Amino acid sequence: MMTDPGAEDGAGGGPIRHIPVLLQEVLRSLSAGPGQTIVDGTFGAGGYSRAILEAGARVVALDRDPRAIANGQRMVHEFAGRLRLVESVFSELDQAVHEPVDAVVLDVGVSSMQLDEAERGFSFRADGPLDMRMASTGPTAAEIVNGFKVGDLARIFGFLGEERQAGRIARMIERKRAERPFRTTRELAEAVEAVLGNNPKVKIHPATRTFQGLRIFVNDELGELARALFAAERVLKPGGRLVVVSFHSLEDRIVKRFIADRSEAPAGSRHLPVQAAPAPTFEKLGGVVACSHEEAERNPRARSAKLRAARRTDRPARASDISIFGLPELPYPARAEKR
Repeated sequence: MMTDPGAEDGAGGGPIRHIPVLLQEVLRSLSAGPGQTIVDGTFGAGGYSRAILEAGARVVALDRDPRAIANGQRMVHEFAGRLRLVESVFSELDQAVHEPVDAVVLDVGVSSMQLDEAERGFSFRADGPLDMRMASTGPTAAEIVNGFKVGDLARIFGFLGEERQAGRIARMIERKRAERPFRTTRELAEAVEAVLGNNPKVKIHPATRTFQGLRIFVNDELGELARALFAAERVLKPGGRLVVVSFHSLEDRIVKRFIADRSEAPAGSRHLPVQAAPAPTFEKLGGVVACSHEEAERNPRARSAKLRAARRTDRPARASDISIFGLPELPYPARAEKR
């Protein structure tokens, strides 16, 4: 998976072949072995699942992309009886397993395979329909760009894409779509480039952050991650491990806040005495792990990857309160469909 803003480029500017990110660090954090059941919430091309299976564990792997599930059927046969693939968003991973599990691993974001498929509309490197959906349901990026209010577009580009010129881009879109709706990735990328210019000192394409914000919004990626963490808390057995690899500061912040919230007992107050505060449901396993310079050289998409891990205690799962993450209120039109 990938959400690094500059991750569309390989070393030579071409597509990136799939290489599992921080693989050895993930395997050490999972401590996978025979007799264990591990949930891979982001199957993708199966890099993590294969390594876990080769360590002797059983895997329940999820992916919302039907193509990933179809492509993974060969692995199902190869590891007969030890790999089960489920087409599902990872926020519903607790519905895919029927008993407590030993570990959950999440590799967050869009996969390099999806970026390489022009018809999916994730990338502006090759022209394709302005789609960006990881699954085949919900509004496309074109519907968002052509139908949302300027203020909402600016918030999507500004918060989710961390684009400083979000307002200018949103106003440009409003003007241009009145003449002709945006339909392809190239149309949008060229329009954004015309507004922002192309600074040779900046390594990423001017439209990178706009596309990132749209993709995260279309797939509700931050909300999905937050709900997946709660789901993992519900399915992990005592001593079970949660391992998350993220590529973007917004995602890493969610993971960091979740582990901090769940590994520290809330302070008491006159309304809630200390003895009544819920006990920690996780204990943090080490600090954040970043990829090495050597791995970044071998695999450019790994350069912004961060790994965080925690171990489940024996305390009951807490209520799922998404407000702990401080996510903005955005007009997500796909939520009713997903729920």
